[in-house]
Amino acid sequence: MKRKSSVCRVALITGAGEGIGKAAAKKFSREGYKVACLGRHKENTEATVQALEQLGGVALTLVADITDYPQMENAVEMIESKWGRLDVLFANAGVNGVWAGIEELSPEEFNQTVQINLNGTFHSVKASVRLLKKFGGSIVVTSSVNGNRIFTNTGATAYSCSKAAQVAMVKMLALELAPQKIRVNAICPGAIETQISDNTQVRHTEDVQIPVEFPEGQIPLTGGDPGSPAQCAELVYFLGSDLSSHVSGSAIYVDGAQSLLQG
Repeated sequence: MKRKSSVCRVALITGAGEGIGKAAAKKFSREGYKVACLGRHKENTEATVQALEQLGGVALTLVADITDYPQMENAVEMIESKWGRLDVLFANAGVNGVWAGIEELSPEEFNQTVQINLNGTFHSVKASVRLLKKFGGSIVVTSSVNGNRIFTNTGATAYSCSKAAQVAMVKMLALELAPQKIRVNAICPGAIETQISDNTQVRHTEDVQIPVEFPEGQIPLTGGDPGSPAQCAELVYFLGSDLSSHVSGSAIYVDGAQSLLQG
């Protein structure tokens, strides 16, 4: 669907307080989007909004927990009330959770990771679809190389299951929402310089780990250096904008070919 150039588009970014979410917020803002920055932690989210405003952007702070559907509904209603539209949802918020062998990983720990990563993505998408349908738009989900190409991270069962399921959701919804002119895609980052390891709890995985030998320099494109949030943000913007107007149902890897070695 064509839009007049005078229209200012709106992007909602979850997990906007740091890492890939923050980098994406900056990218969309630089490209002229109004950006709704959503996170659980008000301080981090407000810091992102202030950074955008200092650069001349228009932004909104939304404090919500993606695992709570009514909170996500309220957040989207605030966007509609303020700006009247939504063009891009970047469902980015997530956690690594607990990485542990199956005998040590508790049902509560498994469920918590799935609740945040998978259910939270579902809540974000479901709450946004009504407004996205107004003019058509794009949904981008942050999945991972884990669960889709890489299965050698012992103990990451809950995380990998949630990330694989996100890609299945993307493909299902790409078909369902195509008549409404809503595109749905996923990015699958590999090693990226973010703070996600801060919410990772690894317990005794060495006890169940299968020895695997990797070639020198696990990231062929860089010789071993991880990617940056800004590199992910460029892809998110591409998928969110009309630059990718005929792309839907795709999972694109952002890993410098790392997962091709380990898959």
